[in-house]
Amino acid sequence: MEKSPASNYKIRFSDCDLFGHLNNARYLDYFLHAREEHLEQHYGLRLDSYYKEGTSWVVGGHQIAYLKPAMYSENVAIESRLLLAETNSLLIEMVMTDHNRTHLKSVLWTRFVPIDIKTGKRQSHPESFMEFAKSIEMPLETLIDFNERIAQLQSGFILQKTV
Repeated sequence: MEKSPASNYKIRFSDCDLFGHLNNARYLDYFLHAREEHLEQHYGLRLDSYYKEGTSWVVGGHQIAYLKPAMYSENVAIESRLLLAETNSLLIEMVMTDHNRTHLKSVLWTRFVPIDIKTGKRQSHPESFMEFAKSIEMPLETLIDFNERIAQLQSGFILQKTV
């Protein structure tokens, strides 16, 4: 099972600023759309089916780094992975690169919190969901913070270029 799916996207004119850079707020849209697509295409998980059963997720927080601009009409790759699955939250990492995956453009960590649709209150993930989540989880080898992770990813791209 693919634990770190990726897909390609073309940066649209309406999502860019006057300089042709992808607008900072629109990065979130590209990342979240990519993750939703990855869940459905790679795991058969449809968010609307959970919603109909009374469960959904809200964003508990984002950490994002803009490293190189994504430009109008550029093709980019977005990769996503579940870093940490806990009974009360999920930590997802999403990485945007150029189409060839040689230049790191942006990194996003999003914490999703499960909620009960009827009450609007936080809930725990069901055991069946946790089994699935643990099967695709890709925890980092060592516990590091967001900035350390960016440095780790960047060093991987530097190694990739010199090899």
